[in-house]
Amino acid sequence: MESNRPEDIRSNQPAHLGRCRHPLARALWTVLIYLVVGLLWITFSDRVAEMLFRDPVMLSQVQTWKGFFFVLVTGGILFLVLYRQLHKDRFLLNLQHSQRRALRQREQQLTVLLNNLPGMAYRCLFDDYWTMLFVSEGSEWLTGYKPEELVNNRVRAYAELIDPEDAERVAQQVAEAVEAGHAFSVEYTITRKDGRKIWVWERGCSVDVAGGRTVLEGIILDISDRRALEQELEELATTDPLTGLLNRREFGRVLEEELARSARYKHTMALLWIDFDHFKEVNDTWGHAAGDKVLCTISRLLEDNVRSVDSVARFGGEELVIVLPEMGAQEAWETAERLCSRAREASIMLESDHEVTVTISVGVAVYPQHGQTSAELCASADRAMYRAKTLGRNRVATPESAEPVA
Repeated sequence: MESNRPEDIRSNQPAHLGRCRHPLARALWTVLIYLVVGLLWITFSDRVAEMLFRDPVMLSQVQTWKGFFFVLVTGGILFLVLYRQLHKDRFLLNLQHSQRRALRQREQQLTVLLNNLPGMAYRCLFDDYWTMLFVSEGSEWLTGYKPEELVNNRVRAYAELIDPEDAERVAQQVAEAVEAGHAFSVEYTITRKDGRKIWVWERGCSVDVAGGRTVLEGIILDISDRRALEQELEELATTDPLTGLLNRREFGRVLEEELARSARYKHTMALLWIDFDHFKEVNDTWGHAAGDKVLCTISRLLEDNVRSVDSVARFGGEELVIVLPEMGAQEAWETAERLCSRAREASIMLESDHEVTVTISVGVAVYPQHGQTSAELCASADRAMYRAKTLGRNRVATPESAEPVA
């Protein structure tokens, strides 16, 4: 396929076309040629005629036809000169037309590409307002603002759309990239014209333009779906899908962190191990859907009755665990008693319009008395929970006795 790019056309054009003279110079050059030819004719034509024709009659006839011959000669020379100039002009006009057509085609292709991006392309000043010099049509889909509303901050400056919590971080990252001469990639939230917040990813670079100014050029894409998926995956990795509590894996991570913090600062901490009493009877009598509802209801109740710094997790089946940072034995015992009482008093309405109540047995283990590692502390709390079961259920126990550790 023949290339019609302007740079290819320029590279293929004859070298002498790049040395085109000014129109005035070309006109003077044509006149100069005419004058030279005329002077040469006037100066030498008579002498040549006298040397060639000695007969006066013949010489007179030659003198008569010499004027016509002069017109023919000068006309022919002028024709050649003008033809050469006009031919060059026509070639240049065709070349310019081809270049303009190629540029228009490329501009149309670029416009179509930019307008079909799932976001917007931009060119802006590197200032506090990110003053837009150019914005693609995708700005209305992305921000809710039309291009003419963002250009030159006519209606809203783009910087005002960036969430205040992200603005300083984004500005710093962009400034560092510009100073280092690198491209930048940033993620942040913006507030659309309709008030909805979305996540965007921006990729751009700095460009020096005439006048010593620095502008930024790049694209901004909507990544809200990707961020939502990442958040969903993160939640699936750390939470139990049925109850919404922390899962077993996340519980282990939290417990290790709290144990390390307690060891570093010489603090105590407590672990509650909770199991539902006669939970199998609920499943066998009312079905597993009813059992799930009971489990979810009591899980929310436990979350609502502990501190915000405490972590409630589902260890497995109907066993729940609660990590109580910086809590001693007496306070942990009182917390466990309160949770037992709340569970006992809770009335759960099933979809079959039947009302059920459940009780829980709670084992209390305290760091460092009952264990200094996560495995030791979990084993002690689990043993204390089974001790509560042995003592009659619906109660609190420690590994050694049914009374709080002193």
